[in-house]
Amino acid sequence: MNEMLDKNRIRLMAKTAKYEKSQAAEDLKISRYYKKDYTSLNTLITAIWVTVGYVLLAGLIALAKVDALMKNLTIAKFIIIVAIAVGIYIVLLVVYCVYAGSFYNSKHSRAKQRVKRYYRNLSRLRKMYVKEKK
Repeated sequence: MNEMLDKNRIRLMAKTAKYEKSQAAEDLKISRYYKKDYTSLNTLITAIWVTVGYVLLAGLIALAKVDALMKNLTIAKFIIIVAIAVGIYIVLLVVYCVYAGSFYNSKHSRAKQRVKRYYRNLSRLRKMYVKEKK
């Protein structure tokens, strides 16, 4: 029985140490947040970066095509171009935010499950040590 307990304890210690080295720091940081707060914060950060990227890309395209745009540009054409650019931006932003929300929601759930399993393993280890000392 004592040998079996040692094997189980060693396996549990190895599993716990492996988790601590690989994912524990990030998972503990993630699990400090409520799921909704974590998801919302990271979705907002994603929206900001999508906006920055879109503005940079749109600016580069406009800069590259400035000669062609200025030749026959009227107010009506300008309004249409801006409306199309804004429409593409809104669609792109909605798609990215929906995906980011889903991604970060599941990332939080997985991290929370791993942390729960980690604490359960630590509790089992503590019980094994207490049982051994008796």
